[in-house]
Amino acid sequence: MRGVSDPTLDLDQIRGFTKHVYEFMEGFVVASSLYFGVKLGLYAALRDGGPVDASDLAERTGLHPRWVQEWLRVQGAAGLLDHLGDERFEMSPLAATVLADESSLFYAAGAFTALPQRAANLEPLLESFKTGIGLPFDAAGPEGAHATELMFGNWFRQMLVSVMLPSLDGVTAKLSGGAKVADVGCGSGIAVLEMAKAFPASEVHGYDISVHAIERAERNKQGAGVSNAEFHLVSGEALPDDHSVDLVTTFDCVHDMTRPAEVMAAIRGAIADDGTWLMGDIKGAPSYAENLEKNPMVAMMYGISLTSCMSAGMSEAGGAGLGTLGLPEPRAREMAAAVGFSRFAVHDFGNPINLYYEIRP
Repeated sequence: MRGVSDPTLDLDQIRGFTKHVYEFMEGFVVASSLYFGVKLGLYAALRDGGPVDASDLAERTGLHPRWVQEWLRVQGAAGLLDHLGDERFEMSPLAATVLADESSLFYAAGAFTALPQRAANLEPLLESFKTGIGLPFDAAGPEGAHATELMFGNWFRQMLVSVMLPSLDGVTAKLSGGAKVADVGCGSGIAVLEMAKAFPASEVHGYDISVHAIERAERNKQGAGVSNAEFHLVSGEALPDDHSVDLVTTFDCVHDMTRPAEVMAAIRGAIADDGTWLMGDIKGAPSYAENLEKNPMVAMMYGISLTSCMSAGMSEAGGAGLGTLGLPEPRAREMAAAVGFSRFAVHDFGNPINLYYEIRP
C-alpha cells in the first residue's frame, strides 16, 4: 500500500486513526469559536433572544453578517447551538447556562478567554522541554488571571460561605467572632472578598505571586467595599510564622506551586494549634492507570498540566512540577503529615473537578 509505513496495516484502521487525530484539531478550532463567542458578545446576544439567522445576530451585535454566518455554522455543527433548519439557530436553556450566564455555577465559556495567550505560549514551551524550566502563571498575561476568575469565581460566590465553611468544625463561629484568615494562592481575590463580606469582624489576607491576579484583586476589592481584606504580592512562604492564623485556605493552587512542601510547612507555622486549613485540589488518582480508568477528562487534564500547571510548577530551577493530577488525596495526606498536621478529613461539595480537605494540626 503506497504511502503506508507498515504494509500490514488495514486501510480502515488508518482512516479511523487519522480521523481520531483530526478530532483534536477540531477541538482547537471549535475552542477558538468559543473564544469569539465570549469576546464578541455573541453568546450574550443569543441568550433569551429566540431563533436567529446570521442577519438577525449581526444586526443585534453590530458585526459583519458573513462572519456571523460562519460562526453560527460552527456552533451548530459542534452541537453548541440548535440548528432549526434554513440556517436558523437557537440557544437552548442548557447552552445558556453553560455558555452565556456568567452568574451560573456551571458557566464554562469564560475558560476560553485566555486561549490566544495560551496558544502564544506554545513556542516558548518548546524551550522548556530542553531546559526543564516552565512558564509562570503570569505568562498567560492579564487575561489568564481573568479567565481563572471566570472559571472559579461563581463557586466561591455561591458555595464558600453558604456551604463549605459551615461544613468545617467550628470555623464559622470563630470567623463570626473575629478571626485571622489567609488565602494562599488567592488569585483575583473572590474567595477573600466573600469571606471578608460575610465575616466583618475577621481580617482576611490574600497571598499570590501573580502580578496580574493581585491587580485584579485590588480592583475587585474596591468594588466590594470592604475594609477587612488585604492582598499581598508574595509567595505562600511569606506567611506569618507565629501561629496566629485561624483559617488558611488554598484553592486549586498547591499542585501548581514550585515548592509545595515548603508552602505547606509555612502554613503549619502560620496556623494556630486549634486552626483549620481548607485545601481544595483536583480529584486525581494515585497512578496514571487509575486516572485513565476513572477520569473521563484525563487527556484534557494532562494537556492542561503540560501547558499550564506542571509548567508553572517547574517555572523555577528545582520546581516540584506536581502537575494538574499530581496531588491526589493520598499524596496530600502524606505531605500534610510530613509538616506536622495530624487530622485530615475529606469533603465532596459536588464540585465536578475538586475534592476539599479539612486539615488540622
